[in-house]
Amino acid sequence: MSDNTITRIMIETAFVGAGNMASAIVRGMLNKGFCTASELACTSARDGTGEKLSAATGVALFDSLEEMLRAAPGIRSVVLAIKPQQFAQLPDSVAELTRGKLIISILAGMPISRLVARFPHAANIVRAMPNTPGQIGAGITAYASNVPLAADRLSDVEGILGSMGPVLTVEEGQLDAVTALSGSGPAYVFAFVEALRDGGIAEGLSPDVAFRLAMHTVLGSALLLEKSGEDPAELRRKVTSPNGTTQAALEKMASLDLHGTVKAGIRAARLRSEELARG
Repeated sequence: MSDNTITRIMIETAFVGAGNMASAIVRGMLNKGFCTASELACTSARDGTGEKLSAATGVALFDSLEEMLRAAPGIRSVVLAIKPQQFAQLPDSVAELTRGKLIISILAGMPISRLVARFPHAANIVRAMPNTPGQIGAGITAYASNVPLAADRLSDVEGILGSMGPVLTVEEGQLDAVTALSGSGPAYVFAFVEALRDGGIAEGLSPDVAFRLAMHTVLGSALLLEKSGEDPAELRRKVTSPNGTTQAALEKMASLDLHGTVKAGIRAARLRSEELARG
């Protein structure tokens, strides 16, 4: 892309990577009015994702991070949404080119210490863990910063990450647990919907009816939980009539240690996240 005056002045947020999560953030920022397309830019691997995002949203597209940072020195925030092997390939020049900028990483398992080593002159480095429902603006993201964020930087972080849904702050040491719970969590929910569907089919329902019942039961229950503000245990008790069908099902699930199984799964995911972070 040519280095023109408009580009140099307008771009404030740059995306390294243009896959599903980066695209979700860009679209969310635009839909929520946090910025205009002229204030955003991206670069990506030569896989067509950057071209697709640029064509769909109007954001500027550059051949590389280095070119983007040189062409638009007014960039305030750089969002890393690439694969770990691509992170290792970033040129040494980005250390100086990101001086004073905010770095936001959504790379799973990438510790702040490695980010600091690559971007030693950044104003702030934020490690974040979003989840896949963020692709439709229904996710949740937890993040940690290497140093406290000034008010304007905090606004940038919450505007960028908040484009995908609610945002929470945690200590970096908690992000492996966040990964295990909410990062991997959508897969657990999908697995539970599979189990509900298959259970319905086993009891004589057609696959289509069983799937629709399972999907809308989970969706409606989550919305009720959000809207009611009640603890899930209390809502469970309200649905469970003494000696009724729900009690029979819950007692059978308890005998098979449903809670223990889920807790063990989350622990296994946390341990794996820690292992990946160690390289």
